[in-house]
Amino acid sequence: MSDTSPPPVFNSIPPVVVALFVIFGMVELWFTLGPNFVVGAETVAWRMQAIERFGVNPQIVQWMIENNDYRLDHLARFVSFSFIHGSMINTAVSCALFLAMGKMVGSAFSSTALLIFFIGSAVAGALVFSFAARDGGWLFGSFAGIYGLIGAYTFMIWITLRVRKAPQGQAFHLIAFLMGIQLLFGMFFGGNSTWIADLIGFVTGFFLSFFLIPGGFSSVLEMLRKS
Repeated sequence: MSDTSPPPVFNSIPPVVVALFVIFGMVELWFTLGPNFVVGAETVAWRMQAIERFGVNPQIVQWMIENNDYRLDHLARFVSFSFIHGSMINTAVSCALFLAMGKMVGSAFSSTALLIFFIGSAVAGALVFSFAARDGGWLFGSFAGIYGLIGAYTFMIWITLRVRKAPQGQAFHLIAFLMGIQLLFGMFFGGNSTWIADLIGFVTGFFLSFFLIPGGFSSVLEMLRKS
């Protein structure tokens, strides 16, 4: 008798993606229910306090530079901001996109590369945001890191299209669509400067792919020579 049981939900998703997904979920569970598993105004206050404690703010970065004070708790913000979301819906959307991109990028890159994509893109996005948007307010959420994975995915599509001698512009349809959606939301509902971090995250992920792809940069050059 053949085994017809369905495969595990996370069967083909890299462990590092599952681990980060669990962290996102646990943090959101804490903000939503609190230690007593009760929804209330107190949990809203905790979320705001967490954003101020772990988020990135250009004014804090400016203070660090002016006072030459690069204490660890402030430097950690460039990573910790990725794990604080503004609401349960925001967390759900982020997690869904993160799982999807993590699974696709994980089909070509190692788990270590996935972690570098996410963290490296988040740090780069937060840094550029801090200098480009001096009055940009708070930056929090995992989208800068997720856009890094989108950059890696775009690289996968781009190199495939180039090798097949197909129109390479198709590889950038996804990022163009996502940026377009952000622009529309900004026009109708009032936007902010966090798109800067997302765009830089995408660019970072794309260019990191040249070095993190199996075989390294030399393998990319070899593929480009043959295309």
